[in-house]
Amino acid sequence: MPPSTFPAPRKRIRGRRAQALAAALTAATLATAPVSAVADGGAGPAGARPTVVLVHGAFADASGWNGVVERLQRDGYTVMAPANPLRGPASDSAYLTDVLKSIRGPIVLAGHSYGGAVIGTAAAGNPQVKSLVYVSAFMPDKGEGLADLGAKFAGSDLNTALKPVPFRKSDGTEGIDLYIRPAEFHNVFAADVPSETTDVLAASQRPISGAAFMEKATAAAWRTIPSWALVATRDKAIAPDLERFEAKRARAHTVEVDSSHAAMISHPDVVADLIRQAAGDPSPAKSGMAPTGTNALFLAVLGGLAGVTVLTGAGLVAAARRRRATGGGTGTAL
Repeated sequence: MPPSTFPAPRKRIRGRRAQALAAALTAATLATAPVSAVADGGAGPAGARPTVVLVHGAFADASGWNGVVERLQRDGYTVMAPANPLRGPASDSAYLTDVLKSIRGPIVLAGHSYGGAVIGTAAAGNPQVKSLVYVSAFMPDKGEGLADLGAKFAGSDLNTALKPVPFRKSDGTEGIDLYIRPAEFHNVFAADVPSETTDVLAASQRPISGAAFMEKATAAAWRTIPSWALVATRDKAIAPDLERFEAKRARAHTVEVDSSHAAMISHPDVVADLIRQAAGDPSPAKSGMAPTGTNALFLAVLGGLAGVTVLTGAGLVAAARRRRATGGGTGTAL
């Protein structure tokens, strides 16, 4: 047998085998590499996600957001829940404005109850604030006061549940702090929260200055910044019809929840989902399920291509082995 009969075909076979293996490895890489880019909902690098700032309202403190904070942090969001001084919309929004200046990058700003009035002023003119979220909240327009809004619709039991407590200011003048009477707190503020919890909330509530209800809003950021709103249909502190009116006026993306005023405590999953939507998360329910819809189709196509390529590569290798075993071929087929 002449020495030049088979060496060339063997080299070609080995070359084909290498190509087949390379194709299989490439297909496997294609099938796995894009998964994180597709399945993460397009969030991209962690730094691209907005910081979520949660502002509490009257008769409460930032701990009311705890359930929402835990859920958002599990999803990788940076969250801040600063203390709201509760002295009045002008001074409280000025304080929040300075807090927002300390944050780099985009912001989703959420407010509960009176906190809605604060975020509506603090966000005005701030290009970092990309969306506003109002949770059973006041949403005053420029020139409106909270008392003005409260008088528009029936359905609130707050006024009759308030307890005024005089206090002396540093300049010697007298001010009035407003509390919810402990006996009324459960019914007015958080009727769908266990009474043992609301008893603690009533004892630790932070009062709001009575003058806060008379101040007029100096800005309404919801007129220029996209907004989301949660209407609590069993709210006894802010009338549900007022919440609907405000949300419609602001053209907010609105959800209605069978909830008391304290929706962020009794329905933290719903509130967290609403905030994720405001953050631009296309898959707000973070259940760990496999991607669906277009993402699933894309991954399925990649998987199918990978399978075909691997099978083709395996066939090429098997054919090469058969040729070597039988000594057949001239090195021209594969």
